[in-house]
Amino acid sequence: MSQKDAAKALGLKPRIIQYYEKGERDGESVKVPRSIRLACYALAHGITDYHGPRPEAEG
Repeated sequence: MSQKDAAKALGLKPRIIQYYEKGERDGESVKVPRSIRLACYALAHGITDYHGPRPEAEG
């Protein structure tokens, strides 16, 4: 996935993706937030949206 595509999918500016990939911004360390790490994991596994847990089947 390109930086541009990742930024669009995550709702971020492409420059933010560059900071995350580099691990720094203006010489300062940048940590990727957990929410972004989880979103990247989901995208990598084909999950494009989440609507909460599935309702349990009524028995």
